[in-house]
This record gives sequence, C-alpha cells and structure tokens, in this order.
Amino acid sequence: MAGFPFSIPEMACCCPSTLRSARDLGLVNPVTKNRRNYQRHQCGDYRRSPFRGGYMGLDLITPPMNTSYSKTSGLIKVDRVLYSSVVYPHNYGFILRTICKDSDPMDALVLMQEPLLPGSFVRARALGLMPMIDQGEKDDKIIAVCADDPEFRHYNDIKDLPPHCLAEICRFFEDYKKNENKEVAVEDFLPAEAAIDANKYSMDLHASYIVESLRQ
Repeated sequence: MAGFPFSIPEMACCCPSTLRSARDLGLVNPVTKNRRNYQRHQCGDYRRSPFRGGYMGLDLITPPMNTSYSKTSGLIKVDRVLYSSVVYPHNYGFILRTICKDSDPMDALVLMQEPLLPGSFVRARALGLMPMIDQGEKDDKIIAVCADDPEFRHYNDIKDLPPHCLAEICRFFEDYKKNENKEVAVEDFLPAEAAIDANKYSMDLHASYIVESLRQ
C-alpha cells in the first residue's frame, strides 16, 4: 500500500454507538507491541490530529510496484511487483489513521497532474467511493483529487469526472490481478458522501485499535 494527505472538513473522526470494536470484528491488531515505535513511525504521535486546514494525509506508492509501510521500522518496503504490464492510472496510497475490515488502511486513488514519490503526503478531497470485492473480501477505494492542483481541485463529486477517466480506473482494478489468477469485482461508483462515511468508519475502527492496545 501507499499514501497521501487527504481532506474534507466533514471527515472528522466520530464514534457512533453502533460501531463494532476491532476485537469484535476479529481483525489482526496492527499496533506494534512497542508503543514508542508506533507513535514515532505512524506519521507522528497518534495523539495529534493528522488534519491541517480540513485536509487529511495520504501516503503514496509508485507503479508498477506495490509498497507498504512498516509499522515497526518506519520504512517503506516493496510489497510486491504487479504481475501484469499495467501501471496505476493515478497516484495510489492509503489514508492515515484508518484501518478497514481486511486489517489494512483505507486505500485512495488521487488524481493530479504529477506522479509523486513513495512516502509523499498530499492534501486531497474525496470525490466518491469505488466499491470493490477482492477474492471475496471487501476492498473499497476512495477516489480523490489533489486539493493543491489547479487542474483538479475544482472537482467536488465523482460525477464531475469524465466518463472515460472512470472507465480507465474501473478497468485497471478489474484486470491488474488477472495474471495472479485472483478474482476482483468492481461495482458502480458511489458519491462523495459514501466516501466520507467510509472514511469516518475506518478512522473510528483505527481509534478502537489504539484504545485496545493501550489496555493491554
């Protein structure tokens, strides 16, 4: 996975009473046993808000390699090389302070003019959600634009993007694991509100991990 800074005033962390805890969901706890390492390497002390000016931080990867963030060393390592002769259509990474039911952070694809280096942070605005099933597991992606790119920052919703742009994104995720004999299904894009709700939930779930790790 990868990442960048992401934004949206509505994306403040909330803890609805219906939220199931990380323990209830039976997920793998990503928090390292060494709390000092976790605080140092998870893009700063987790007690400080990652938001600046209403935007959230994302961490990026470089195609055609998929990289991941090591919670124990703070380094970016090569996770795998794509099996097909394809590249990510846009900058791809994960949203800080989030975790999903697959025990990974929330993924995001950020549209902008320039490719970014692994480990970069970028302010972004969510346009919508791409529901995806990867080998039977839910693996949704947030589609966003760089908030500081004059060519893209005026977009506010997924319906504002050209149809061909959305078709390229959909086709990439449908095909990029075919040579691994892995089945991926992409569903219809959802509006910005769905992306914001999904992000709130993943932030709440991450917060529950932190609380449970401190109780241990």
